[in-house]
Amino acid sequence: MTEGNPAGVGLRERKKRATRAALVAAAVRLAAEHGAENVTVDAISEAAGVSVRTFFNYFDSRDDVFVMIGADASARVRHAVRAAPTEMSPLEALRDAMAAELAEIEQQQDLWRLHSEVLRRSPHLLARSLGAHMADELALAEALAERVGAGSPLFSEDRAGPGSPDDEHRRRALGLYPRLLAAVGIAAVRVAVEHWCVRQDELAFVDVFRETFEQLAAGLPAPSPAGPTDPAGPTGRAGR
Repeated sequence: MTEGNPAGVGLRERKKRATRAALVAAAVRLAAEHGAENVTVDAISEAAGVSVRTFFNYFDSRDDVFVMIGADASARVRHAVRAAPTEMSPLEALRDAMAAELAEIEQQQDLWRLHSEVLRRSPHLLARSLGAHMADELALAEALAERVGAGSPLFSEDRAGPGSPDDEHRRRALGLYPRLLAAVGIAAVRVAVEHWCVRQDELAFVDVFRETFEQLAAGLPAPSPAGPTDPAGPTGRAGR
């Protein structure tokens, strides 16, 4: 949900990200309190301190503020994957690109939790959110395909939205490796976030994220049996 602030980002872009983040935060907090179906664009805009016109500069509809919250961050991840140094493996490029966008997650944990609650209580938003995640995964797989030299004329940033007629052609143009890596990377982030959320008093998110990708890079070897003082395994050691 959070959008990182890497060095070199211009003032105008930082202001745009801040406005977008303020709209998302206002929408999520209002929906958590009143229910998403009772939240209006006017109320979101007022809570964020912007005009309704500004809201529609960032989102096409009220529902999009709950569903498309990571669209800009996803686009930056794809760009970073393509632009990463050639000596980096595809997994390393994906790890670093995702890490840059998750840099502030420890300050945004409450908002992540509220957003999950809002989606669980709003089936139509949850369904739309799943569709958006599938579209992000497909686009990320295409970026990874370009990274490994398996690109296709079908792969471009200017394409139709999820569920469009060309989705099947795009999937058929992809090999197994980029699709698997995109799916695994996205799942790894979700698991790292969930694992950290219930262990915040023991672990820093950056450590959980790093270990998650280390285990992926190592091929997910089976861990050693947990000892009597280590009931939770490698990422849940007491005192870590």
